[in-house]
Amino acid sequence: MNAMTAMRQYQSVNTQAQAIEADPHRLIQMLFEGGLTRLAQARGAMEREQTALKGELLSKAIGIVGGLRQALDLEKGGEIAANLDRLYEYMTTRLMEANLKNDLAIVEEVSDLLREVKTGWDAIAA
Repeated sequence: MNAMTAMRQYQSVNTQAQAIEADPHRLIQMLFEGGLTRLAQARGAMEREQTALKGELLSKAIGIVGGLRQALDLEKGGEIAANLDRLYEYMTTRLMEANLKNDLAIVEEVSDLLREVKTGWDAIAA
């Protein structure tokens, strides 16, 4: 087992342990963190012209955004939840476009949007 494989395995176990102990607010924070990490990794893959890896990472980011969208309570969340639902749908569409066009600017745009929503979410806990 090489060092990178060992580190990935450790990170996976660490993330699973955090998820088991996390409250719902922290779980959403972890989704934001995971999405931002996947987008940063996808940018790197795009810069290195690693097409398959880029597609895999953008697909994971899309899945995370989908998880954030599914976590919304549209009945109780009112206008804020509805707006977030539309924003997450937009992010998903843009990430699919970024994958097809190999467009770093779109990945940056979605990263900025996700970071902004995460900042608001983080402020709720404080």
